[in-house]
Amino acid sequence: MNPNPKTTPLDTPPKSSQTYIVVTAFLALFAVVGFGIYGLPFFFDFIMEERGWSRTQITSGNAVGKLIVAPLFGFLAGWLIDKYGPRSLMMTGALMLFIAFVGIAFSSSLEMFYVFYVFNALGYVFAGPLPSQVLISRWFDKNRGKAMGIAYLGIGAGGAVVPILAAKLVSMYNWNTALAILGGIGFLLIFGVAFFIKDHAHKERANPNQAQAAPVIKGVSMREILRNRNFYLLAVGSMCSIGVVGGISQHIKLYLSDLDFSQTDAAQVMSFVLLSSLIGRVLMGFLADIFNRKHVMLLIYLIVAAAIPLLLMPDFTGRIYIFAIIFGIGLGGDYMIIPLMAADLFGIKALGRTMGIILVADGVAEALFPVLLGVLYSDSVGYTIGFSVLIGVALLGAVFIYFLPKTNQNKGMEGMVETH
Repeated sequence: MNPNPKTTPLDTPPKSSQTYIVVTAFLALFAVVGFGIYGLPFFFDFIMEERGWSRTQITSGNAVGKLIVAPLFGFLAGWLIDKYGPRSLMMTGALMLFIAFVGIAFSSSLEMFYVFYVFNALGYVFAGPLPSQVLISRWFDKNRGKAMGIAYLGIGAGGAVVPILAAKLVSMYNWNTALAILGGIGFLLIFGVAFFIKDHAHKERANPNQAQAAPVIKGVSMREILRNRNFYLLAVGSMCSIGVVGGISQHIKLYLSDLDFSQTDAAQVMSFVLLSSLIGRVLMGFLADIFNRKHVMLLIYLIVAAAIPLLLMPDFTGRIYIFAIIFGIGLGGDYMIIPLMAADLFGIKALGRTMGIILVADGVAEALFPVLLGVLYSDSVGYTIGFSVLIGVALLGAVFIYFLPKTNQNKGMEGMVETH
């Protein structure tokens, strides 16, 4: 028996550490995406009424924030995470989220509204999907899809809770105070768990002989990734689907307002979408560990495309809730499947840099499509043209994913899948 056993770089991390990592990613996504992306649209009609802004103006805040932040900070955040680990960035992102919510709540000019949406975008980049994806991928080899699915339940849980919580806070205070309180809750959730993360990648560089709990994987260069056509297929395909999901999510409250839904009823529908996404995240994460992830990704994109026609049909009993279930399931798998595919295609070691660029592209699409819907909206036809365009874009995204190669689920642990 070896008197000095050492943990090798590929040893399985302790289950207690893995559990904490999943909880950390869950709560980060709960606040940054659940509150910051799906929570803010709940307040759009209040802001429009108080400040007299149009639908295009109110939805352009997210576009301005993402278009400024994503190109400047997306790749930088990915590089910093690959080099130093996610901990410091997540705590910084928590502060940015809090500043954004307070600023949006109390700023009266459109210019300041845009400035604080920049802070919201910074919170998203530093504390949202990117560090969560890297955390999960570093700590999990086996059952990575299930772990990612569980962590991404945070988005659905946050998005489901925030409309109900926001409606309750608005009834107790005013909408401005309610929004600021949500920002404070988000800050405490992210900062509290991120503070205790152990950045193993950073420790490894400080002491290469130190035993590691997290796996150490050889990666590929950024030049190799950018020269591979699969990178562009994945990026453009994900842009299409994320843009569609972002457009629907940012306008769903306004769409329901056009149908004369009350604040309470609209909040229930929005919560139902996100509750359905919980099923989608677990289901798609489970399927991603069993079937080829390319096929799972295609299924998710087709589900998103299939849900939107329900919004164009004549009304019938249960129509909105049938849409909420189908769209929610697609929404649940949409964000989660992208890093799984990227890890299979390009390797875990380069995942931060790879997803940093892809999230920039996805962020641009997610920001622009709600503005496009606002431009295409008119009092005479409503959202008919806009939703029809989204159906076509969703199907186009599935076409791009179709041309990706089938991946070996374990290939991502070694390097990059070759172009076929």
